[in-house]
Amino acid sequence: MFKLNLKIAWRNLWKNKGYTLINILGLSIGMASCILIFIFIRFQLSFDEGYKNADRIYRVVTDWKYNAFDDFSAGVPIPFTAAARNEIAGIEKIGAIAKIDDIVHVKDDSGKEIIKSNENMYFAEPEFFNVLHINWKYGKPAEALKAPNSVTLSEAMAIKYFGSVNNAVGKSITLGTKTQLRVTGVFQDMPQNSSFPLKIVIAYQNLYDYYGNKDCWDCINSSLSSYVLLKEGLSKSDLDGAMAKFNKKYYADRKIEGNQVNRLQALKEIHFDERYDNFANATIARSQIYGLAVIGLFLIFTACINFVNLNTAQAVNRSKEVGVRKVMGGKRKQLIIQFLTETVVLVLIALLVACIISELAIPSMQNLFKNQVTFSLFGHPVIFVFMILLVAFVGFLAGFYPAMIISGFNPALAIKNKVTLNNNGLSLRKILVVVQFAITVILIIGTIVIVNQMDYLQQKPLGFNSAAVVMVRMPGDNISRNKRNNFKERVLKIPGVQLLSYCQAPPLSQDVNSTNFTFNGAMNKDFEVRTCKADEDYFKLFDLKIIAGKIFMKSDTANGYVVNETFLKKVGINKPENALGKTINTNGINIPIVGVVKDYNDKSLKESISGLAISSDKNQYWQAAIKLEGNHLLSTTKQIEALWTNTFPNSIYNANFVDERIKNYYESERVMGILFKVFASVIIFISFIGLFGLISFVAMQRTKEVAIRKVLGASTLQLVKMLNGSFLLMVFIANMVAWPMAYLFVSRWLSGFAYRIDLSVWPFVMAMVISMLITLITVSFRSYKAANANTIDALKYE
Repeated sequence: MFKLNLKIAWRNLWKNKGYTLINILGLSIGMASCILIFIFIRFQLSFDEGYKNADRIYRVVTDWKYNAFDDFSAGVPIPFTAAARNEIAGIEKIGAIAKIDDIVHVKDDSGKEIIKSNENMYFAEPEFFNVLHINWKYGKPAEALKAPNSVTLSEAMAIKYFGSVNNAVGKSITLGTKTQLRVTGVFQDMPQNSSFPLKIVIAYQNLYDYYGNKDCWDCINSSLSSYVLLKEGLSKSDLDGAMAKFNKKYYADRKIEGNQVNRLQALKEIHFDERYDNFANATIARSQIYGLAVIGLFLIFTACINFVNLNTAQAVNRSKEVGVRKVMGGKRKQLIIQFLTETVVLVLIALLVACIISELAIPSMQNLFKNQVTFSLFGHPVIFVFMILLVAFVGFLAGFYPAMIISGFNPALAIKNKVTLNNNGLSLRKILVVVQFAITVILIIGTIVIVNQMDYLQQKPLGFNSAAVVMVRMPGDNISRNKRNNFKERVLKIPGVQLLSYCQAPPLSQDVNSTNFTFNGAMNKDFEVRTCKADEDYFKLFDLKIIAGKIFMKSDTANGYVVNETFLKKVGINKPENALGKTINTNGINIPIVGVVKDYNDKSLKESISGLAISSDKNQYWQAAIKLEGNHLLSTTKQIEALWTNTFPNSIYNANFVDERIKNYYESERVMGILFKVFASVIIFISFIGLFGLISFVAMQRTKEVAIRKVLGASTLQLVKMLNGSFLLMVFIANMVAWPMAYLFVSRWLSGFAYRIDLSVWPFVMAMVISMLITLITVSFRSYKAANANTIDALKYE
């Protein structure tokens, strides 16, 4: 029976090649898009999976609650881990880990340097690997990281530095300029979907060469973390009392500002909580994942709606077949199985085409994410499970209703070819067309708004001039610091270089250093001031506007603060002149305000401007900002690189333009904009090929009616208007349905930006014009052909 059903299904699909092609095209594109979305979502949801006791692993984070705002950090104070190990009941294991970046030097047996690279590296207690279990190729963390100056490498780094795992063990690498580290262990490469991209792990005792204050409970760096394994059977809530007691002892009783507390964050939440960063610098909001999942459902529903519409429209053509089979004893159940078999066969063919499309699209998708994510169509068994479920879902969703309609025909009417479908009133087919185009309109509006917001972010004046400014990383050791003045003098002699300023960061940077402060003798409890270190040339180089007072004098240490307008508003000063001479104390020394700078955007446009204080401090100049002339950027930057490499031979040159750094802050929005463009285009394409198929069938069904009207004097234009009218009305209704839902979506998305476009009616009007225009073109093309058909051919058999 199955073989017979399969043969009949194949025959019917082949008989109606045009509609079969339209169905396969729509379904395959929709399924390919769903497969790609699923691969991406699976990758994101799989972050930090597979660790032993993963449900009991937590990261310790730090929160602050000021009068005016809340603040968050993934870091903890250096003394936290040792204190928590002894005092918080319920913790089975706890281990600290810290991240830095520095230069690694590798020499061969003769002492010749063969590798010099800038790497992210980690200092970890052996206990950290009792919390987070990973596989070790050689050694064990309890021994390998026990002694100072010990280092362990990932398998890839061991091969990169020494050719093989066995060759690496016992060899030495140099960290920075002088620290010799001995390789004592090799561990398995970390997966790409991990918040712990560990490659070089150093004994924790060496951390204190970088972080001097071991006992500061008010010193928080997001790169210094602590991870805990709870005792079996306990949950986070079971430790609430112990954590509250701990927080009171070390923060409240010490009168540390900002209501500072530590709390536990589940391992599975690290990748999805954008309030805190992580070692992989990769977070994604769950709302974005859910948004992509909804788009995937939209795509597959749109493709299924096409199928349902075309199959129900063609149902009349198969009425005689149904009538004969019923007269011959065929049961309705058998007919339903027959028509569902046809649908499943078509869906399977569409799946094969979808797999080909997906495989071809994967390189472009990886390129979209700048090869930071590896996608594979057959990389995980769950993808096959998804495909099977997708076939079952689409087969049932697209095939069940047409099968019920067709199998329910009255045999007597069916044999006489007098079966008609409900073409009047609010038929299901019309409702499906409205739903399909409502989805299309929502995506068109979303795409227009996202593109406009991204254009706004690119074009909005930021309050400073970042054009042709290159940021060059500066080495921080004492020998290199002593060479800075010489380097600056020589750089300024290079043709095409206008200015150079040593600083902590460019004006707009997400690298935030903020601190409690005393203003004019009174402790401020409403907010933390963001501090920025820069020399006196910083203001001229970035064209920052001084609106009161002056900039601080040339100095290696702070002798005055330049604050911004937002700082003055937050401390209650209305006139900039009134702030001059008042003091700010952040480190036990009162330093006067000597100038006020006009507000500029110091963080991405998703956030408001900070209260900011700029001062000099040569020990915190991590970068050199170099202003170039716009004519010969390439040749000038090459000369700067050559001079830098010659001046600092033990370091590695690293430079990027400020404008490029600013663009990178909106990377997720850029990706979202591209995805919306692609998927909106896909849905538009699927919708309108379905519309073309539907109008083709309607035109064929009304061939005789059109011919009679033409004989009675109807013009071609009148006939086209007649055929077009119902479709344009459905698309208009779809717009009215889509507008409120689209408004809710784009309003919520825009609320994530402190600076955003005003949401006007124009994106909605444009979506309506686009959808109506494409509908008009699609339907009119087929309507015109039907209206111009030879009337004799249509009526000669009557």
